[in-house]
Amino acid sequence: MSYCVNCGVELEASLRKCPLCHTPVFNPRQLNKEFPPSPYPTNKGQVEVVKRKDLGILLSVVLTATSVTCLLLNLLVFNASLWSLVVIGFCICLFVFTFPAIFYSKTPIYISLLADGISVAVYLFLISFLTPSTARWFWQLGLPIVIILTICAEIFPLLARFVPLTILSCSLCIFVEIPAFCVSLELLIKRLLDRPYRITWSAVVLTVCVIIDFALVTILAKKRLRNEVRRRLHF
Repeated sequence: MSYCVNCGVELEASLRKCPLCHTPVFNPRQLNKEFPPSPYPTNKGQVEVVKRKDLGILLSVVLTATSVTCLLLNLLVFNASLWSLVVIGFCICLFVFTFPAIFYSKTPIYISLLADGISVAVYLFLISFLTPSTARWFWQLGLPIVIILTICAEIFPLLARFVPLTILSCSLCIFVEIPAFCVSLELLIKRLLDRPYRITWSAVVLTVCVIIDFALVTILAKKRLRNEVRRRLHF
């Protein structure tokens, strides 16, 4: 015995429509026979995840092909200068930067940062090699800046071995490194321009950062202040 889904009147088994409201009557057992199958697949497929090895092969092929083709183009067609060294140096830097993430994720971070610094220094040297008349900037400005930035970046993984890094401690470390880098940068520029060693604009950065450093040290030293800052900033 069945009933109309619209008006609820009792229906006979042979009826195709409700005699009262003319609503079609469907037998659930005959739905597959009356309606054609769906053109879409019922099973959901899943695309295979790309492995790091495949990405590494693709990146190596692209960078190698770019370096080789630019080198051949430089030697055979546009041979007025060795401009291909800039492209080759960029490919080397990109390979070194992506090596820990794609090829070998277990590389210690301090070794990875050191390799990044060396690759950038090599890249700047290749640029200075193309401009021998102005190569003085590399030894007096470019290379020292890379060394300072590499040392600043190495401080974080080295500190993580001895001190737990939090947002406050990382902020303190950053606001100590910023004025140190700015003062070093200004002195290096004065050296390159053969001017007296005297800080001007970096003194402003140094003053602001010193004030922030004292505030952070006070917050870190006082547990109640530290907890209040963490509670208000939600970290």
